[in-house]
Amino acid sequence: MSAKPDHYDVIRKPIITEKATLASEANAVVFEVSMSAAKPQIKEAVETLFNVKVKAVNTTITKGKTKRFRGRPGRRADVKKAYVTLEEGNTIDVTTGL
Repeated sequence: MSAKPDHYDVIRKPIITEKATLASEANAVVFEVSMSAAKPQIKEAVETLFNVKVKAVNTTITKGKTKRFRGRPGRRADVKKAYVTLEEGNTIDVTTGL
């Protein structure tokens, strides 16, 4: 199984927050993914890029907030996150990079 270029388009970057660290204790990893990515696409991309077995994929969409940038109103982009639960014995070290 070789990594196709579109696998790198599906998974943008890992998310390292306090909540993501708590999820890692339950054998889950959190990624920022493309807004158009479906759960089967995310599963296939993670399995091929990291050589692990995926148990489940849960997704959430965070709507962008209206914030002020240099005194002018602006809008943050919407973000789609994927909580990828791995099978027992599989791990992904997000600190090393890809």
